[in-house]
Amino acid sequence: MEKQEEKVLKASHLVFVHGAMHGAWCWYKVRSLLESAGHKVSCLDMKSSGIDLSDPITISSFEEYNKPLFDFMSNLQDDEKVILVGHSMGGLSLTHSIREFGNKIHVAVYICGPMLSIKNLDIPRNIWEKRHALGLDKPPTTLMLKEFQRDFLHHLSPVEDSVLASMLLRPTPSMELKDVRVDDGGDMDKVKRVYIKTMKDRLLRPEVQDQLIQMWPPSKVLDIESDHSPFFSAPNQLVNLLLEAMAHE
Repeated sequence: MEKQEEKVLKASHLVFVHGAMHGAWCWYKVRSLLESAGHKVSCLDMKSSGIDLSDPITISSFEEYNKPLFDFMSNLQDDEKVILVGHSMGGLSLTHSIREFGNKIHVAVYICGPMLSIKNLDIPRNIWEKRHALGLDKPPTTLMLKEFQRDFLHHLSPVEDSVLASMLLRPTPSMELKDVRVDDGGDMDKVKRVYIKTMKDRLLRPEVQDQLIQMWPPSKVLDIESDHSPFFSAPNQLVNLLLEAMAHE
C-alpha cells in the first residue's frame, strides 16, 4: 500500500483536455478539489476554445486543433510523467498524444469519450447548429449546441453551471475531425488507459460508450452516476475515480 501511495504522489500532475465547445474553464470544480488535496493540475484550452481566440473556421487539421496539448507535452521534463484526462471529444486528443508522447503519460483517463474514432457513433443528429462557411454544398465548418444544451450536456448539473456553460460554450471546429488518425495497437498499448463511463448520459449513451470500449478495451472501466458532464454534476465522485485511476496498475 505504501509503495502504491508513493507512486501516486510522484505522478500527481494531472492534465485536463476538454471536449467539444468547452474550454479549460469547465474543470474549475475538479481542479479546486484536486489542488486542495495537494495535486498539481493543468487545464488546457485547445485551439479556438476557451480563451484561445482563434477563429474555429480557420482550424483545418487535428494537429492544429491539438497544438496547445502537443506544445505542453513537448515542454515537459524528460523524466516527468502526467496523468492525462480527456472528456468527450477530448478522448481523441488523448489517443493522439499517446502516439506521440507515450513515454510521458502515466495513465490516460477517458471520460465518456471516443478513443479511436467518432465515425458512425449513434448520437443525436438533429440537435446541432451547423455553420457552412465554405458553402452549403460543403461539410459544416463548425458545430454548436445551444437550444438542447441543458437536455443533452448538463441535465443533472446544477442550474448555475448550466447557465455558466451557456455563456462560455463556443462553436467547435468540425473540419479538424476529417483527418483524425484512428490506428491503435503496438506501442499505443504500453500506456495504461482507464475509461470512466457516464451512466446517465443522454448525448453519448452508456450502450454507445460500451461500443467504444469494445473497439479498444482499456485496462479498467469505472462507472459514474452522472450526465455527460460529471465535472459539473458529480465532481466529488469524479475526483475519487481519478484518484483510483492514478493508482491503477
